[in-house]
Amino acid sequence: MEKLALLSVSDKTGLVDFATALVKQHGYKLLSTGGTAKLLAEKGLPVTEVSQHTGFPEMMEGRVKTLHPKIHGGLLARRDKADHQAAAKAHGIDMIDLVVVNLYPFEQTVAKKDVHFEEAIENIDIGGPSMLRSAAKNHESVTVVVDHNDYAAVLAAFADPASLSALRRKLALKVFQRTGAYDTAIAKYLESQADEPNLDALSGLPATLTLSYKKAQSLRYGENPHQQAALYGTFHDHFEQLQGKELSYNNILDITSATYLIGEFEKPTLAILKHTNPCGVACADDLDTAWEKAYSTDRQAPFGGIIVVNRTLEASLATKIADIFTEVIIAPSFSPEALAIFAKKKNLRLMIAKEGLGADSLQDIRSVVGGLLVQDRNKLLGNPRDFKVVTKRQPTAEEWDTMMFGWRVCKHVKSNAIVYVKNEQTLGVGAGQMARVDSSRIAIWKAGEAKLDLSGSVVVSEALFPFADGLIAAADAGATAAIQPGGSVRDEEVIKAADERGMAMVFTSIRHFKH
Repeated sequence: MEKLALLSVSDKTGLVDFATALVKQHGYKLLSTGGTAKLLAEKGLPVTEVSQHTGFPEMMEGRVKTLHPKIHGGLLARRDKADHQAAAKAHGIDMIDLVVVNLYPFEQTVAKKDVHFEEAIENIDIGGPSMLRSAAKNHESVTVVVDHNDYAAVLAAFADPASLSALRRKLALKVFQRTGAYDTAIAKYLESQADEPNLDALSGLPATLTLSYKKAQSLRYGENPHQQAALYGTFHDHFEQLQGKELSYNNILDITSATYLIGEFEKPTLAILKHTNPCGVACADDLDTAWEKAYSTDRQAPFGGIIVVNRTLEASLATKIADIFTEVIIAPSFSPEALAIFAKKKNLRLMIAKEGLGADSLQDIRSVVGGLLVQDRNKLLGNPRDFKVVTKRQPTAEEWDTMMFGWRVCKHVKSNAIVYVKNEQTLGVGAGQMARVDSSRIAIWKAGEAKLDLSGSVVVSEALFPFADGLIAAADAGATAAIQPGGSVRDEEVIKAADERGMAMVFTSIRHFKH
C-alpha cells in the first residue's frame, strides 16, 4: 500500500529537499495544494493536487480546499480499529501517514504597520490548524510536522523506526503548542480591534488573559544554580549582545530594571545598578562627568553590577569603567575605540538597546499562588504643577530641580525607599527596609562611607513618611528639602517637624511602591 504525505506550507524553507527524500528514499506519494504543489512540480517531483485527490474543487478563494472527509478521514482513522478501516474503505478514503503544514503568517501580518483589518482576517488559517490538529490527535499513526527545523529528525526516524513513536509524540505536542499560540495571537488582535473590548469594567484589563511566548533561549540556571530557567518572548528584539558570557536570569532582570530607570532621563545620564536597585545615578553635560558623580555615591556596591547610559559610550568613559568588575554595560551604541577597550574583558557583557533606552511594556505580570498578578507598568511620574508645597518655606529653584531628579530615581528603588540627592547626583540610597526610618539611616550611612556631604541635599521618599522620625533623621543629616507622596494620618506631625527645621516639603499625591 502506498504511503501518502500531505505537504502544504507557507514557509517553504527546506521543503524541496525534504520532499525529494520522502519520494526517492521512503516511497511516499505527495499530496499538496496551491503554491506548494506548484513548487514541487517545478522541481520535478510527482505531486497530486488535493482537489484531484478529494474529487472536490478548491473554492471561495481557497478558503475551502482541505476541509474534506478524504483528508480528515485519512488523518483521523485509527489503524488498529477494524470499523474505522471499514468505513474508510467504504468511502474511498486513503490513509495519510505524514502531514507537513505551517500556517499563514498571521503574526507577521498584524505586526506590519497600518495593516488593514481585512488583510489580517484573510491571513487567519483555517485548514492548516485543522489538519495539524487531526494529525496530532492521531499521532500514534501519523507523523505531523509544523516546523521545518524538524525535517532532519523525521528523516532520521524513518531510517530508525524504533525511534519514530517517541518523535511523533514530541511533534504532536509541538503542534498543539503552535496552534495554541496561533489562536492566542488571533484573539489578541481581534480584542485590540474591537469597538467594545472584552475588558473588566473596573480595571480595564481583559476578562480572560491569554498568554503565549516562544522560548527565546534556555538559561544555565535561575536566580540560583539549583533552579531551572528559560527566557521567553521578544527580549532579543530589544537588545543585541556584542560580547561576553551568555546572559543569566539575574542579568536579564537587571537589564530590564536599568532600561526602565534610564528611560526617565533626557539629559546625559549614567546609572549603576545592583540586584535591580540603583546604587548610583547622575546627570551631567557629558557621560564622563555623570560617571564620576554616580560612582562616587557608592564605590563598593557597583562591583559585579550593571552600568547603563543613554548616549554613545566613548573610549574615555570605557577606560574608566574597565578598571571595575562589571557584569553588563548597556548603551544605545559604543564607539569603535570603546569596543576595543572592552574586548580585553572577554566575559563582560556589552548590550546595545536596539530601539533606544526606555523600551516600554504595557503591563507587569508576576506569578502568585494559583495564578498571575497583572498591572499597568508604573510609567506615571506626575506633573510638578500638581504637586503641593505643604511647608511654610517654598523650595528654591535648585531644590525643585533636585527634587525632580530624585523623584525619578526613587521610583526605581525597592520599597521602602529613601534617596538623598543633590546637583542631579545620588548621595545615598536606602532600599527595601521594613521601616522607612531604617532606609533613611542606611542611605545616610552609605553617604558617610562615600564621604559625601548631605548638607543642602533633598531627601526623597517613594511613599509617605508614616512618622516624623524619618524626616527628622534626614534633617539631622543635612537635608533642607523633602519630596514625598503624603497621605499619612500623621502628615501634620511630619509637616510640623519640617517647619521647625526650616525645611521645604512637597507632597506629590503619587506613590511609587516597588515590591
